[in-house]
Amino acid sequence: MAAVSRGVKGLVAVITGGASGLGLATAERLVGQGASAVLLDMPGSDGEEQARRLGKSCTFAPTDVTSEEDVRAALALAKGKFGRVDVAVNCVGIAVALQTYDLKSRQAHPLEDFQRVINVNLIGTFNVIRLVAWEMGLNAPDPGGQRGVIINTASVAAFEGQVGQAAYSASKAGVAGMTLPIARDLAPLGIRVITIAPGLFGTPLMTTLPEKMCNYLASQVPFPRRLGHPAEYAHLVQCIIENRFINGEVIRLDGAIRMQP
Repeated sequence: MAAVSRGVKGLVAVITGGASGLGLATAERLVGQGASAVLLDMPGSDGEEQARRLGKSCTFAPTDVTSEEDVRAALALAKGKFGRVDVAVNCVGIAVALQTYDLKSRQAHPLEDFQRVINVNLIGTFNVIRLVAWEMGLNAPDPGGQRGVIINTASVAAFEGQVGQAAYSASKAGVAGMTLPIARDLAPLGIRVITIAPGLFGTPLMTTLPEKMCNYLASQVPFPRRLGHPAEYAHLVQCIIENRFINGEVIRLDGAIRMQP
């Protein structure tokens, strides 16, 4: 008999970058559908306020995803408050806009900036994956044999990086590239691993750009000709959780855009 998803009601999710943007939208949707959520974000974020707004099914864990100690503490908080961890959604990410060699300034891309982006976006994501996999492995399997779901966030920049995106593209390509091998690693435990590659979304990072620039970028999306809504990312997260046969895949969510240089 085929395993039938019971939806997200009653599940416990940890969400990195959960205080804003895609992460917060994901928390809002999952909590709204009856799940519990732990928002992992930096101490100076709005995480505490957002968790309070979402109610008793949500809590905040100040977390630097590159820190093993911080991530372990956040997972311990999740288990202490809600009893288990069923879902992890990695939304945290940073970016810099620097060319490999700037012809105007005649300066090379600072190595520390490249390393910082890789450290947060790629190594930070893997740090959460490896630690949450241990916690999920302790769960009793459900009737379909599943113990957990891990959903990562790459970007269309992993495939069509623009000028100045060497660091960001490399970090997101790494996230996309490790999806299948990690899914294969964790398959014996009944843990699925999937990555979403968003296109242009109306997140705080994007909306800080001048309105003229935002409108121009939105016009580059074939259809619908607009920026993506964070709620649409969150909807896909729920669909991935509920559809048991999605595993080891990178899913573009981009309105068919293919970024130009």
